[in-house]
Amino acid sequence: MSRNRRRRDPEEFTPREAVQRYLRRREADSTEGSLHGWEYRLKLWIEWCESVGIVTVGQLRPYDMDEYYEIRASDVAPATLEGEMWTLKKLAGFLEDLGAVEDGLADSVRIPDLDPEDRSNNAKLHTEDAVALLKFYRNSEKHYGTRAHAFLELAWFTGARQGGLRALDIRDVHLGDQPYADFRHRPESGTPLKNKLGGERPVALRPETAEVVRFYIRNNRYDVRDENGRQPLLASAKGRPGKNTLRVWSYLATEPCLMGECPHGKERASCEWTEYAHASKCPSSRSPHRIRTGTVTWLLNRGWPPEDVAERVNATVKTIEEHYDKADPEERRRRLRDRMEKRRRPLIESLDLEDLDHE
Repeated sequence: MSRNRRRRDPEEFTPREAVQRYLRRREADSTEGSLHGWEYRLKLWIEWCESVGIVTVGQLRPYDMDEYYEIRASDVAPATLEGEMWTLKKLAGFLEDLGAVEDGLADSVRIPDLDPEDRSNNAKLHTEDAVALLKFYRNSEKHYGTRAHAFLELAWFTGARQGGLRALDIRDVHLGDQPYADFRHRPESGTPLKNKLGGERPVALRPETAEVVRFYIRNNRYDVRDENGRQPLLASAKGRPGKNTLRVWSYLATEPCLMGECPHGKERASCEWTEYAHASKCPSSRSPHRIRTGTVTWLLNRGWPPEDVAERVNATVKTIEEHYDKADPEERRRRLRDRMEKRRRPLIESLDLEDLDHE
């Protein structure tokens, strides 16, 4: 009979292995969207651990958690930092339960004490949060194709202004083989576009988004007309929503507790931020303008030329660069590296000294 190999002690887990084990543990009681969000936040922590030489979780000390806090606090908004540190605190508690780290490590994870202005919705909808929310809606039997889902799909993928989204009628969304949303200026019936006729444009949609909108129209849209006899796409029971109503819908559609734990330590069942009148108070919920800002940043990070982004969201390149491009420092560095490789690398090849000898 062969001798059994010694099992590894939990303190020998690498940070990456510890996170993977934690996420597996959470699979049974969490949505895919929640897992994706936690994975992204903890990925940043893993990369930091590896950069400073923390090989195993048994090496972790309270000082390490505090140092990580200080580094992230210099890079992200306070509300984002709060969510990241809550996630790290949960991981540390899990590792304590396994005996992988010293007792008290979770208590040493600092959660920022936010000022009221830090809890405002002035931040963009970050790409990782948008992706987590969209995956949650798309994979949820209960929430797929709801008005909130259709709103978020259209808001994120078109980058349209609040007024543009409100102005859409059923007739303006073309959901065939090459789907698109047609934004039209109709001031005579209450839905002007900010740039008037200059704001009119077709915006191509992903097939997945078109299918969501199609499902919403068939199953969840109120069958109503507005006071001008038009059929608003995003409709309330009484017709076309007012501007404030659409803004509240946006706050409610982007609350992270829809798909898992609240990043601010609250329970959804008892949290007043989930109520219609208080949805804007949630630090993580986002207005249509903040979704638009997130979309512009995302498109630029994906390599879209500023001119194409400007045409899609109906803004000037200057306006995008000054007011909508909210990339954090790492996003900007990554974007510049990509631009260097795609646009300038061929030019660098022309600087070969050997070639100069033949001129």
